[in-house]
Amino acid sequence: MPPAKPKPRPADSATQRGASKPPPAKSRHEKARQPKPRGAPKQRPDKALEDRPQEDKPREEKAQQERAQRERARPSTDKNAPEKRPSTADAAPEAIGHAGSPPPAAIEPGPALSPEEAERARKKYLLRRFWISGRGYWGLHGDRLAWPLTIGLLTLICVNVGFQYGINRWNRAIFDAIEQRDAHTVYWLSAIFLPLVAGSISLVVAQVYLRMTMQRRWRSWLTTAVIQRWLASGRYYQLNLVKGDHANPEARLTEDLRIATESPVDFVAGVLNAFLSASTFIVVLWTIGGALSFSLGGSTITVPGFLVVTAVIYAAITSTSMFAIGRRFVQLSEDKNQAEAEFRYVLTRVRENGESIALLGGEEEENAGIDRTFAGVLGRWARLTGQHMRTTLVSQGSSLFAPVVPVLLCAPKFLDGSMSLGQVMQAASAFALVQGAFGWLVDNYPRLADWNASAHRIASLMMSLDGLERAEKSDRLGRIRRGETEDGAMLSLRNLCVTLDDGTSVVKETEVEIQPGERVLVSGESGTGKSTLVRAIAGLWPWGSGSVDFHPGKRLFMLPQRPYIPSGTLRRASAYPAAADNWNTKEIDAALDKVGLGYLKNRLEEEAPWDQTLSGGEKQRLAFARLLLHAPDIVVLDEATSALDEKSQDKMMQTVIQALPRVTIISVAHRAELEAFHTRKITLERREGGARLVSDVELVSRKRKRGLFQRALWGSGPNGVKG
Repeated sequence: MPPAKPKPRPADSATQRGASKPPPAKSRHEKARQPKPRGAPKQRPDKALEDRPQEDKPREEKAQQERAQRERARPSTDKNAPEKRPSTADAAPEAIGHAGSPPPAAIEPGPALSPEEAERARKKYLLRRFWISGRGYWGLHGDRLAWPLTIGLLTLICVNVGFQYGINRWNRAIFDAIEQRDAHTVYWLSAIFLPLVAGSISLVVAQVYLRMTMQRRWRSWLTTAVIQRWLASGRYYQLNLVKGDHANPEARLTEDLRIATESPVDFVAGVLNAFLSASTFIVVLWTIGGALSFSLGGSTITVPGFLVVTAVIYAAITSTSMFAIGRRFVQLSEDKNQAEAEFRYVLTRVRENGESIALLGGEEEENAGIDRTFAGVLGRWARLTGQHMRTTLVSQGSSLFAPVVPVLLCAPKFLDGSMSLGQVMQAASAFALVQGAFGWLVDNYPRLADWNASAHRIASLMMSLDGLERAEKSDRLGRIRRGETEDGAMLSLRNLCVTLDDGTSVVKETEVEIQPGERVLVSGESGTGKSTLVRAIAGLWPWGSGSVDFHPGKRLFMLPQRPYIPSGTLRRASAYPAAADNWNTKEIDAALDKVGLGYLKNRLEEEAPWDQTLSGGEKQRLAFARLLLHAPDIVVLDEATSALDEKSQDKMMQTVIQALPRVTIISVAHRAELEAFHTRKITLERREGGARLVSDVELVSRKRKRGLFQRALWGSGPNGVKG
């Protein structure tokens, strides 16, 4: 059942009556502003619109004409029309991820594997799981510029290697000319050096542009795809209820996903450049160096291509040393990233709960907790520092020896006259390029380890989302069915059982039918599963059995105990989860007046940290203002008045009943005073095997008696609420 949509204004009525046409596709940013349906029945035209007074019809006809013009300008939504992928020419988002593919099959460890072997197998699968989603960027539903950018980058790398070869040949020619004191050739080579350098620089700059553009667009595509799956069907909430390696998803979706998409592009470009450079300049070394002959024990030994053999042996030594020294780099990088994510989470928690911490004077305890978490970060950094020191020892030593080794090897041939100075310098330059290509892993092993850790973390989140998605389509744990009532009831719970993800029952065998306009109070001791039942009604809690059926076409609105206040203006906070411009200023002002927040009307367009500025009671009043604006058919109040005093609570409930006389209300609360505003009460009681419904009684309205008593004491108004 979807959350409530805004009450239609006259300009919207024509579209409401033409209800069969779905809205046009929206970007990710636009979708974030709209409420998300959770297994809801299709919306039907609002019959109340057909009962408008006759004087409203001219306005509606004019609005209908304007709507028709806008609809003709929109893209087609015909299901039979060819699918049109979102344009990647827009600045934001540049590439829209595709989250429609089914999750991969579950990978279960073999029964014969030990726990350590099973963990290694799981980590090995994590990289495969990352690529299952990541390679979709180049697939049918990927970015239309993915292949042009890839081909362009690979082409520029190949051309740039050609320029490197040209500069290598230039080195030989210039030093030969200097050795021969050929001034004309030196001047001519000096003149062509600038075009060679300009061409090489231009190619490198173009490579940077294509490489970073591909990284940005790949990150945009994959981030959008993962976030769509994360937000779908309340999975972002369900992750808090299930086991798995998915802690701190916000860090995984930001820093880890950035590294996971940036580094592979760098690695592929680096490996290709290293391979082409090594292939090209090995030929140069073989051609220039030739064979090296030397005497040993009275016999002459000849080593063909001695420069190439030396370069291979040199690279093998450095690479083997790097592997031996940095074998724990991946695990340490992953531990460090996890510690950093936990540290950010602790600091975020302090900021979000600053008022409670300040009122309780908990700064010292929070400081101690932050210190403990930060000490874990520093400890992991210290271990990672040791790894960096050892790998730097290898890489720095390699970079210092590489230019000197070929000169020393070529010196005997230069001294006996069989090799010119230009050939020595060309060999030294080629050797450095070959060694750089062979030593690419030595220089990039720390980054490779960092990427490995980030890819593992984002893949772990993907696997948890896979599990939730499979659970939605599987009956192994049992799923609560959602459908439509057939007898006119607003809500029916049919043999509803709510369980944990491991099968443990929380609420068992609940049978409830609520008619339109009823106001039902759900009571029971703490821990009996009242809030869990509410989550099951809203579709946030998927596990269990039985069914939750709604009246077809009706709208549900939830008021939690702690209302969510989005960032931005007060207008946006008042309209949430709909767009801020769905209501005009007068409508929002009227809603704020009714809930006692009229003093905030002048700050409607002000951007402020409203989540920190408003008190708990003001937040709950604002939630009721949203309720009045959205005007749903059924509303669920989960301790929605707990921060209000008794008189404010009474006034708030009376306001809702008067403004929305036909609304169906389901309240979860502990306060007995709320019985006066409900027509029915059901009670849950904890039992072995799960809470059960133990009573369902009609309530006698006590509003009149309460009003007489209050008037006797305080001279209250006719509604029984003072002033």
